[in-house]
Order: sequence, then C-alpha cells, then structure tokens
Amino acid sequence: MPSPSVPMIIGHRGAPGYRPEHTRASYELAFALGADAVEPDVVATKDGVLVLRHENEISATTDVASRPEFTDLRTTKLVDGVRRTGWFTEDFTWAQLSTLRAVERLPELRQGSSSFDGRYPIMRLSQLFDLVDRESERAGRSLGLVVELKHATYFEQLGLPLDELFASALLDAGWNDGAGRLVVESFERTVLTGIRARSVRAKSVYLIEATGAPFDAVARDGAAARTYAQEIDGAGLYALATATGHEAIDGISVSKTLLLDAAGDGTTDLVDRAHGVGLQIFTWTLRPENRFLGARFRRGGAAEHFGDWQREYEVIMETGVDAVFADHPDLAIVARDALAG
Repeated sequence: MPSPSVPMIIGHRGAPGYRPEHTRASYELAFALGADAVEPDVVATKDGVLVLRHENEISATTDVASRPEFTDLRTTKLVDGVRRTGWFTEDFTWAQLSTLRAVERLPELRQGSSSFDGRYPIMRLSQLFDLVDRESERAGRSLGLVVELKHATYFEQLGLPLDELFASALLDAGWNDGAGRLVVESFERTVLTGIRARSVRAKSVYLIEATGAPFDAVARDGAAARTYAQEIDGAGLYALATATGHEAIDGISVSKTLLLDAAGDGTTDLVDRAHGVGLQIFTWTLRPENRFLGARFRRGGAAEHFGDWQREYEVIMETGVDAVFADHPDLAIVARDALAG
C-alpha cells in the first residue's frame, strides 16, 4: 500500500479502460499495471451468492439478452426509486449466472475493451478474494480490496441482507484478519452499520453523490431524509467524524465534481475539511476520455478521445485526497509519479 503522502490508486472495477469491468482479466490487469487495490461492486443472486456486477440489472454488462433460455426472466422493477427493465441478478441462481459472459458497458467509448466481449464469465466475490491473495504473493506486497455493497436496502427487502452475506463470505475466505487491506463502502450508512455490528474488521467508507439523498434515508424518512449535501456541510462532516460504536465510519468517498470548483478554475476545500475532522477522503472516478473530463480539460471534439487527463488527475491529487478510483490505473500512476517527482 502507498504511504500516507501519496494517494492510493484503486482499480475501479479492475481496469475497465482495457477489459470488460469486473472480470478476472480486468482485475489481474489492474494489478499488473500497478494498482494498490481494486474495487468490486457487489450484488446478490437468488440463492444468496455475492457476485461482481456494476448493477443488479445486467443487460448492459453481460450477454444475457442474447440467451434465449433466460428470455422469460426479463422484467421491470423499481430499484431505489428508479424503474428499470431488464434482467436482474436476484432472479438468477449462481449456477445460471455463471453461464453468462461479460461485455463492455461503454462500447461506443471503449472499442478496445469491447473487442474482449464474450470471453470472460461473471465472477463471484469469493473468487476475487483468492485472486487478490495470489496477486499479493506474486507482487510481493499487500494488495487491497475496496468492496462496494450496492442497493443494500433493496436487497434487504428481498430477504438478501448484504451485511450478513458479506460477513459470511469474508469469514469463509479468511479475510477477516484485520490486516488493513480491506475497505467496505456504500451509499447507504445502514449497511455499513450492519457490517460493523457483525465484527467485520475493515475500514468503513461512506459514498457521497454530488446530488440527491441516500436511499436508506429516503426509505426511512421520506421527504425529510438528509441529503448528501447536508452530510458533508460543516455540521454534517463533524457528525460523521464523531459517530461512535457501530455508527462510526473511517472516511468518505466523493464524486470528483465535489473536489473541482464549479467555476472550473480551482478546487474546493472539501479534502481539507474532511481531514480537519479526522476523516479520510477518496474520490471517483478518474477517466481520460473527454466525455468524463471537466470542461477545461477536454481536447478536440470526440467524446471517446483522451483530453488533458494528466492535468485533471494532478489537480485532483494536489488536493491531498487519500485515494483515487481510476478506470486506467496506469494513467493514475503516471499522474501520481509526476507529482511525487
């Protein structure tokens, strides 16, 4: 793991700039490119197996739409207040899901990655624990996992509690050793509280969107739910930092737009404020394509072309952020090394 003076580079879903996200090839490549950790998104199957997918709706990330044996599983659901139509992990057993193959989620931007469509099966979380153990041994250093639990309130209502399933998977894999290589994150604090209550020995990081409110709070409090903006104002950050017991968290992870000044010519004070109350702060997601860069860093007209990604990455890292999520881990390392040099 890097020293506290430089940000940790987290391969966001592996290295999806080069290989379809959440596949073995994507994770292995992230570590080969120098990532300090990788980030899997975790959802559940019908039979309670934790699998690695960006969302529980999988039509954009697998070949399920071309598989006639699963046609009757296509449906419409309300997930965290949003109506979605497609195929959902919770309607499949692991045996069924394991027959699917991954595809690139953004083929119009990442033609290189999409050339690997159909080559790799879906992974379950237990397989990633094994992969990280193996890659750590190969690299001769401790490599980490930053696990995001997705749609926890939704899955809880289905009788698939992610905190319980995750704690069980962790124990089975021998990963609850408190070695400092595991972070658990979510946009919903209730599942982080549940994780701590189950004696999971990991850092807890609260994900913060640029807009809106966490769904667990909305489900509980309706229109009175605290927004993400309120969670990171002065009083909100202090409340997060001083929470105790199972409610305690170690840090926040924010959209990079919350670090870049809205005027487009500087950065905000959020990192300093988080550090000032004793919280670590991560940010997501560093991507080099014009479509994802701030307006001042875009170059040329095409969305898929790389803009001045190195300068945006450096500006973000110069805030003192503790970790960054990157789709191309090698590019984030280039920026980090340039600053360190």
